[in-house]
Amino acid sequence: MITYADLAESVILGDEDLVIEQVNSLVAAGNNPLEIINDGLIGGMNVVGVRFKAGDMFVPEVLMSARSMAAGVEIVKPLISSSDMGASIKVLLGTVKGDLHDIGKNLVRIMMESSGLEVKDIGIDIAPEAFAAAIKEYNPDILAMSALLTTTMNQMKATIDKLAEEGLRDKVKIIVGGAPISQEFADSIGADGFAPDAASAADLCKELVKK
Repeated sequence: MITYADLAESVILGDEDLVIEQVNSLVAAGNNPLEIINDGLIGGMNVVGVRFKAGDMFVPEVLMSARSMAAGVEIVKPLISSSDMGASIKVLLGTVKGDLHDIGKNLVRIMMESSGLEVKDIGIDIAPEAFAAAIKEYNPDILAMSALLTTTMNQMKATIDKLAEEGLRDKVKIIVGGAPISQEFADSIGADGFAPDAASAADLCKELVKK
């Protein structure tokens, strides 16, 4: 008899084939699709997030776990109605203008999605005007900006200024992150929050939307 704990462990191990096999077995046995996702798949990724934060797991392992989780979710998703899923927090994610780094951003997206957030990733080298246009189009709850270079950090402030200019600043919470970013910097540019790592970013989004 496969349990949700078994499934969570397979996600932690990043064993995609085993995750697919276990999800199919749980579905065939008549288990609740939402429980399979929340208690099994997301349950496993939550452990991955904690271990990654503590330095006990590394990026390649996290990516394997995320891929395994996603494979399981794809099997279960068609069995769940959108009303059952509930209203999720919408996040617009991108790396700022002049910065072509995306590994950290991609990891943030994985952690956010595995925490049940709805993420629209608009990529790298995103100008302030493009962030503003995307906010108008997608109407997110949160804007998450990433920068890995000290030379591109100022684009975060330029983006916040652009949103203020267009009357969009109060419509969205803004979080920032990346290697050179600090809480002090986030405060200085008027961001709502700073996430030191990918695992913290999802928690921060949930905290900000609750407020």
